[in-house]
Amino acid sequence: MERISPPTNGSEREMLRAHLDFHRATLAMKCEGLGDEDLRRQPVPTSSLTLLGLVRHMAEVERAWFRRTINGEHDLPLVWSDTGDFQQAYDASKADREEAFKAWQAEVEHARRIERAAESLDVTVHSARWNAEVSLRAVLLHMIHEYARHNGHADLIREATDGTTGV
Repeated sequence: MERISPPTNGSEREMLRAHLDFHRATLAMKCEGLGDEDLRRQPVPTSSLTLLGLVRHMAEVERAWFRRTINGEHDLPLVWSDTGDFQQAYDASKADREEAFKAWQAEVEHARRIERAAESLDVTVHSARWNAEVSLRAVLLHMIHEYARHNGHADLIREATDGTTGV
């Protein structure tokens, strides 16, 4: 996944799309060059977060917001949880890179297709999670926030794993 800096000018939709893709690519970049063992490593003793767990979690988040909520695929199960518990994706103790990245990339492609097919950012659906009507705009902004927060976690995990720092 190539990481391209978002434009500093453009339509609202272009800007939201570009910022979300930038954050998606940042997560992938934080995992580059690491094997399964390092991706599963829990470098902070008080936290179960791992880089692979973050990738798995974001696959669930992409699926939930774009396919289940925006696209109305309400009965579509989560990838790693029968109970709808997003936290189960964080458990990457037996996971491998290929499985996690394949699922995540598939969900990103579904999300891109769904976003591009939507008539406008004002497309509104009911979100059971928020118990409110939400627009595609709100979902895109939420996804940017979700990735930015977790990319901060990924920064710390990667630095603790092998000393690699940087944006």
